[in-house]
Amino acid sequence: MNVYFISAAAVTAVICFIHCWFGGRYVAAPLLQARDLHAVPKFTNYYCWHMVSINLAVMSAAYLWAGLHADAIELAVLAFALSVAFCVWNLALIVWKKQQFHQMPQWSLFAVGAIIGGLGFAV
Repeated sequence: MNVYFISAAAVTAVICFIHCWFGGRYVAAPLLQARDLHAVPKFTNYYCWHMVSINLAVMSAAYLWAGLHADAIELAVLAFALSVAFCVWNLALIVWKKQQFHQMPQWSLFAVGAIIGGLGFAV
């Protein structure tokens, strides 16, 4: 059993919860209520919202499975790579679009998951 991968699974599950519960309330709901957006981009964004929800749940499951089954290291590699990629892309977007770090804090959550998941490879 790899407690780091299991911990990374828990962190990613928390990220998924935050995304679905709070993000759904403060991001997805206002998007759906917007009257000035055409239906295609509105529902494409909503579709992408749910793709992220599914991806986060699968990342958590991948870390958990790898934490419980040492021969499933490839799942941890995938979840770790996605955590790092999401963290880096969020930071790049903040800098590129001149946003405030506190307005787009997702990078910090993915950084925690990536660091804990990365520690799992050292065990």
